[in-house]
Amino acid sequence: MGAMQVARLVAVVAGGVAWATAALSAAPAPPPGASSCSGCHAAKAEVDTAVPRLTGRAAAAIVAEMQAFKAGRRPATVMDRIAKGLTDAEIDAIAAWYAQQK
Repeated sequence: MGAMQVARLVAVVAGGVAWATAALSAAPAPPPGASSCSGCHAAKAEVDTAVPRLTGRAAAAIVAEMQAFKAGRRPATVMDRIAKGLTDAEIDAIAAWYAQQK
């Protein structure tokens, strides 16, 4: 393999690494608290569960439900206690993140 071919190979590999890094960094990491939701709220439509999915729901709808749990306006088994442990900013961040997931 000649020097020119090696240089091209290095450029292709470096470009691939740069593209992969950009693609991975484009997907935002879940905010604090969001990953614990998946213990009950399935992310995939194939999972049969009575617990509503959060993925792709409107952020405003998630915020409204969480605020209702937090204020005690909606009956719950555990969601009221979970919601009371989150700040309004955390609820907003979690809702926005789930709304972006597909």
